[in-house]
Amino acid sequence: MTSPLLLETLANARRVLLDDRNHAGHWEGELSTSALSTATSIVALGTVDAAAYQVSIERACAWLVAHQNADGGWGDTTKSFSNISTTLLCWSALTRFGGEASPVAVEKASSWIRDYVGSLNPRLIAETVKARYGKDRTFSVPILMLCAICGTLGPAGWGLVLPLPFQLAVFPRAWFAILRLPVVSYALPALIAIGYARYRRGSGRGTRLRKPHPFWPKLSTLLTTIQPASGGFLEAAPLTGFVTMALVAAGESEHPVVKKSVEFLLRTVRGDGSWPIDTNLATWATTLAVKALAIAPTEDGKSDDQTLFDGQERVLNWLLRQQYREVHPFTNSPPGGWAWTDLSGGVPDADDTPAALLALAVLDPAGERNDVRAAAAAGVRWLLDLQNRDGGIPTFCRGWGALPFDRSSPDLTAHTLRAWHVWRPHLPAEVQERIDSGVKKALCFLERQRRSDGSWSPLWFGNQHRLADEENPTYGTAKVALAFLQIGREDLADPGLAWLREHQNADGGWGSLRDVTPSTIEETALAMSVLAGAPVDCAATNEVLARGEKWLCEATKKGTAFEPSPIGFYFARLWYFEKAYPVVWTVEALSRVSKRRG
Repeated sequence: MTSPLLLETLANARRVLLDDRNHAGHWEGELSTSALSTATSIVALGTVDAAAYQVSIERACAWLVAHQNADGGWGDTTKSFSNISTTLLCWSALTRFGGEASPVAVEKASSWIRDYVGSLNPRLIAETVKARYGKDRTFSVPILMLCAICGTLGPAGWGLVLPLPFQLAVFPRAWFAILRLPVVSYALPALIAIGYARYRRGSGRGTRLRKPHPFWPKLSTLLTTIQPASGGFLEAAPLTGFVTMALVAAGESEHPVVKKSVEFLLRTVRGDGSWPIDTNLATWATTLAVKALAIAPTEDGKSDDQTLFDGQERVLNWLLRQQYREVHPFTNSPPGGWAWTDLSGGVPDADDTPAALLALAVLDPAGERNDVRAAAAAGVRWLLDLQNRDGGIPTFCRGWGALPFDRSSPDLTAHTLRAWHVWRPHLPAEVQERIDSGVKKALCFLERQRRSDGSWSPLWFGNQHRLADEENPTYGTAKVALAFLQIGREDLADPGLAWLREHQNADGGWGSLRDVTPSTIEETALAMSVLAGAPVDCAATNEVLARGEKWLCEATKKGTAFEPSPIGFYFARLWYFEKAYPVVWTVEALSRVSKRRG
């Protein structure tokens, strides 16, 4: 029987979630502010015209100083531990553009870096950064470039910036996986702009630039073409800022990309002078909210008339408009996918596409609308075409497996399995055959990826308290086990369910590892959601859920307070937290537990 405490908490949490909709009727959430984004934006604006953007730069520098960690470093969010990447960026930005307001902060940061690296020797700093990211240059090269621009790598700093094969960007996009580029698939603008800046700067000795590369006119046109209408590459301040400062360093301060990028940065700065890691996750937040609200029963324990919330059709139509109908200029992705945002800088990906497909199935459960069925068919085919040879699903592009954030991953593969399963009965026979084949390969992939203890590690979520590997098996295991349960493969879900039961913390919540990482609302709710789908007669699961329910109700103050935790990874393992996550996942978890007991 459902407890009064659970019902009260669930009712309050649902109310908070529904109240979080914007004026257009869908959800945007709110991404955490980012010291990393703020530092890159300072340097971008400062290199373009420090005098013209003096007010924005001063406010941003003041924000960095106010949010420096006690140890002298900075983390990616205001709740993150200090790390070498963000600390180097903030230290460099304040060194060059901080003025009289930041000497103490700069000195504290210098001490932190000296302790971490061993000294402030530029070559040692460069080697430390390269070692952190290995063969993936997606983030190591931009960091070193920013340091070189700000002078913190010494007079020959550009010589410590690794060259990038920017010339290869002239080849057809379909060749990129074969070319084995040293940056991930979504980093094409950085490859072009930063690679070209490094080429023109040469070894860094002297101030004279090399002559323009003969391929530059073609690459310049390509860079202009792939810049979204908003001006923000991926809607992300860091990538946009890196591209901007690189073009200025390459002698291209009048490039049209620079102008649009500056406009984007000025438009997305927050009231306190800082920048988030990305503008918003509107599509992702909306699909999460829709799926969570769909689970909640009515007071008598039965489903209602399939109306989830007021304005449901409005959200359905909005979600349909977010599907990409043309080849994406950035990744060359075919039509049919969804991105994380409703803004022009998004890129279709394999987490938001299955999320959108599942939300469409919730919003039009009877399959009455032809436009919904057509959109779903296109989305399913998009995911089928994306599946790698190993059976797993990558994030953006098929065949890019050389670098971490382009590989197949368990969380994306599991999410895709759920979407395929829901839509299979509504699709033509030839698509059903492809789904059946894709499911077999995906199941084999997930079986290979399962660890000996029964867990899975995700790609896009982590736990900062696990200092050695930053992994989050609670998230990964919950997503994979949930998929197995929903496609009717309880036998495959059992090891994951056992792992989740065994890794509940002593306080009743979950972190990423039992009694090693602190419990969070997000991880507790995710674990409870999947365990609620386990066999009802499992006494061990019932006991675990009862303890988790008590912790979650108390942690959220009966569904009225939701403190987010930095468990999300953005590009290049940049941490973020999202206001929507603890609310959405609490609603989903308590709804599933309520249905289990109803």
